[in-house]
Amino acid sequence: MTDLPSHDTDLRVRYGETDRMGVVYHAEYLAWCEIGRTEYIRSLGMSYADMERRGVPLAVAEASLRYHAPARYDDRIRVTTILSRLGSRGLTFDYVISNADTGQRLATASTTLVALDPDGRATTLPADIRALLGRPVPR
Repeated sequence: MTDLPSHDTDLRVRYGETDRMGVVYHAEYLAWCEIGRTEYIRSLGMSYADMERRGVPLAVAEASLRYHAPARYDDRIRVTTILSRLGSRGLTFDYVISNADTGQRLATASTTLVALDPDGRATTLPADIRALLGRPVPR
């Protein structure tokens, strides 16, 4: 997708994530994006829960998703998460969701998040958290 640092998170499609035909329900892909971005942040040395405890919640302001092929019950899925933009108040993650065994692209997505103050208004990300997010992802 890009030459930007990325982080891979593997998971397996659970039965409850599928419809009666064994195909993953469309909203589950956004849940997988959340897993991907929280694991991306964790790989840098801070959990998302730690960020919230520090008073830096991130709210999803925008999400887009494009489906390429269906995921099915018991497939191994890989969520590749890329931090594509880091601004003073927010950040954008891009995702490629693929079948971990075949490499087939299943979906691409993007989410933009903004930092909020205690009153729920957009605020500046603290410098140390921006620096953490701007670090290369460990391999």
